[in-house]
This record gives sequence, structure tokens and C-alpha cells, in this order.
Amino acid sequence: MSDKHAGPAHWADETAARVIREKGEKARYTCAAGITPSGTVHIGNFREIISVDLVVRALRDLGKEARFIYSWDNYDVFRKVPANMPGQDGLSRYLRFPITLAPDPWGQDENYARHHELEVERALPLVGIHPEYLYQAQKYRSSAYAAEIRKALEHRESLKRILDAFRDGEHKIQGEWWPVSVFCGACNKDTTSVDHWDGEWGVSYHCDSCARRETVDLRQAQGIKLGWRVDWPMRWAYEQVDFEPAGKDHHSQGGSFDTARRVCKEVYNWEAPVSFRYDFIGIKGGAGKMSGSTGELFTLNDLLRVYTPELVRYLFAGTRPNTEFTIAFDLDVLKTYEDYDRLERIVWKREAAKDEESYRKLRRIYELSQVDAYPAAMPYQVPFRHLCSLIQIAGGDIDKTIEALQRRSDPPAAEQVPAFRRRCERAKYWTENPDCAPEEFRFRLLPPGTRAGLSDAECAAVRSLRDTVVARIGDFADDKSCAEAIYRVAAEHSMDGKALFQAAYRALIGKNQGPRLANFLRSIEQERLLAILESY
Repeated sequence: MSDKHAGPAHWADETAARVIREKGEKARYTCAAGITPSGTVHIGNFREIISVDLVVRALRDLGKEARFIYSWDNYDVFRKVPANMPGQDGLSRYLRFPITLAPDPWGQDENYARHHELEVERALPLVGIHPEYLYQAQKYRSSAYAAEIRKALEHRESLKRILDAFRDGEHKIQGEWWPVSVFCGACNKDTTSVDHWDGEWGVSYHCDSCARRETVDLRQAQGIKLGWRVDWPMRWAYEQVDFEPAGKDHHSQGGSFDTARRVCKEVYNWEAPVSFRYDFIGIKGGAGKMSGSTGELFTLNDLLRVYTPELVRYLFAGTRPNTEFTIAFDLDVLKTYEDYDRLERIVWKREAAKDEESYRKLRRIYELSQVDAYPAAMPYQVPFRHLCSLIQIAGGDIDKTIEALQRRSDPPAAEQVPAFRRRCERAKYWTENPDCAPEEFRFRLLPPGTRAGLSDAECAAVRSLRDTVVARIGDFADDKSCAEAIYRVAAEHSMDGKALFQAAYRALIGKNQGPRLANFLRSIEQERLLAILESY
């Protein structure tokens, strides 16, 4: 549905146009992201992944071939055991090793790094993201970068000058410096120092932990790797990367992106990729920036328990990447669903947009929020707030919830049910999880025969509600007419509406408050309501 002739309607389209403009016409554009799987990969990291995916989609929408590579920097040093990991003492024995040599503390996967990689690789297809994965441990241990490492050694003094150009006097490199580090061939730790490079392929080192000394050939060595500020730009050149975003810490003035840009050009003869800065993500009520090392974080799978895949994409597609925002798991989840539903109604012309330009921008956000194919018809909508009530009325039974909706005048069509079921699953999870839905929002209908502790006056009012409202609940055309009948009952018993509502809620769910009463009564099967209220 995107209009390719109307100009960029979204920041991803603007970035795609910039990539083409700055990199020129190419047969294929390479877009990259990556992370070290040293702990749980959280939704702050996911922002980079989906930012690249959105630009890749924009390039493809322009008819360009785009390669999306995601690099697992799994040959980095295991520096710290995150607080949320089991088997802390066992993992601590592998500190200073490559993280691929630490065992999986859950005993499920090949190693510690692979466990975290698989969590992401299994989740990304659920939101329509399918990168090509590159594993840096495999690259380094197969000596794929031997020539690039040698080039860094040949340009050792130039690299030192570039790095020092972005440091003040106190932090400039002191003494002999090498652009490589070595994992010891005997004890696997990086507690080593380079002693000599022979000008060709031989590098000599010694290990401070086990006293090993050896000379290795770059073309065969498995333990040599480039330092981070050289490794990153080297891989830009090696993979010919045209676009890669980075967090605001890397994009700060004089930060790693600035140094990498010069290293890439001056040492590896490749122009740095087009980039933009993306900001941090918080959790509403959380303590600032998420950290994989502290374990205080939420993952893509956590998001997918509360939000449908389209809603997850919408959270990011609908926000410019340089904007910091928070993701809610509490009552604000309802507003997120309401905002998306309104966007959907506007796109499908069920609700008017402010103007044509606004419509075009909203439609593009909606397009980019879809997981795979654009829906053939507007998806079935039940407001998430109301759906949460329906799920709880059905005792958490999704099949019963869908069956009840089939009896409505506007039931979901067969092709709409799968997507709607996914929304039901999120409503069920949200209402059943005390860390999400507030206690006052959660309820269960009382079984027939249960009698709340009501006063005589309250019992009389509940009987009238049963006999004059519930008994003819099907006669009310809408919530408004039903609410008017409820207020008439209150007036007949000289009660204010709030007092009657509280009595009704206690009789139905054992609480003083609940969903809007008129809508609530109209959402429950009449026979069930009468059975619950029969004992009054």
C-alpha cells in the first residue's frame, strides 16, 4: 500500500533514501547490527535490530536488494557474570575466557553464548525479522580475518594516532601498544601480552596466568582477535556495510563511532556506513537504562507475552529512533492497544485522518508494523480493555471467549480468528499476571450459590437489579440504555449509583469495583447472571 511516488513518509524511508544517495546505486546494500551475547539480550538491544529491519524493508520497498547481517560478537571476553544467571560460582571459573567457552548454566545449549543467541534467533521470526547471522568466534577461530589482523599490525602507529586523537592527555595510550589481544592457547584466558610481531604472519605472546610463551601464525591461530575499536570498522570493510545504527553512547562526540569512522577509511579503505543514533528504552516504573550485566531487563519474549507481534513492531516503527521512550506492562498497556486500534481504523478508512499527509504517514507506520504480509481485510477489533473483561468472564478460556463473540451481531470472520486469538492470548496473560494488570482490574465471577455479605437494603437493590435489568438484559440496545435502567433501580431504593454498583460488584465478583457495570452485565450470559444472583 505504500506510495513510492509521494516521497518519504517515515524515518526508515528517509534513511533508505540517504543510504542510496550517499552510497550510490548498488546491486545490493548491506545493513548491519550486532551485540555481544554476554548476558540476556534485552529490548534495548532489540531497538537496534528492528531499526535495521525497518530500513531494510524500506530499501526493499524501493526495489533494492538489501542484505541484513546480524553479528554475534561471541568471541569477546567473558568479563562479568550477570546477576540473573544461575550457577554463578560455576560461571565465575570461566571469567577472562571467550564467552563461547563458558558452559550453558541451564545445561540446554552448546555453550553460554549460544543459549542467549538462540533465545533471540527463535524470537525474531515471530515479529517478522530474518537476519543472516554471523558468528565472530567461528570467523576468528577459522582465521578468516588473518589478512585484516595483519593490516592492523602494519598500521599500528596510525591506529594509535587515531585513537589518541579522541583522548585527552591523561587517557592517551602509554608505552608499547598492540591492536590485537590473544586468548592463551593453554589456559584460554586473555591474560596475555604481545611480545613481538615478525612483520609477516608470526605473533609472539606470553600468558601471565599460566606462563605459556609461544609464537603463532595468524593464518592458523585461533586465539588472536582485534580490539573493539579496530574490530568494528574492520568488519564494516570486510562485509562492505552500507548502514548500521548505534546507541547514543557510541555516537557521542569522540566516541567509538567517530574513531571507527577514521579507522575504516584510513586503514581499511572503506567509507563508514550511513548511521543514526538510537536512544535508550525504559520500562515504565523501572530504574532507568536496562543492563545485561545487572540482570534488570526485559526481553523480546517478555514483550510478546503482553503485546501482539504487530504491536511490538508498532512501538518501534511509530517512534523515531533518537527518541527515548518507555514501554508499559501496567495499565498503560490499554492505551497502547487503543492507539494502535485507532491507527488501524484510520488506515482502513473506518475513522477519518486529520488530512491526507497525516493519513499517508499513519499508513506507512501501519505497513511497517505488520509482521509479514499486509492483511487482506481489516483485522477484527475488540478494545483490549473490554477483551480483558471478556477473557475473565470466560474464566480465562479463550475458546469460550471467541464462541461468545460468534453470537454477536458482528462476529469475527474465520480468516480473522487466528490474529484475534493472538490478541486474546495477550489479554489472558496480562489479566492473570499480578505484575501487569492492577489488582482492581482483575476479577473472577463468583460461582452460583455464593452469597456476599450485603446489608438488607443492598440485597433488596440487587434483587431489583436482577429482576428488572438482568431479566431483560437482551432488550437494551446499548450500554447507555442499560445504565439508565441501573440508575432507576438505585433511585427506587433511595441509593446513589455508586452504592448500587458496589453492591452489584460484591455480589458478582466479590469486590467493591469492576468493569463498567452496564457493559459488564451485557457481556455475561443472562442465564449465568441469573444463577449468580438467584440466592439474593
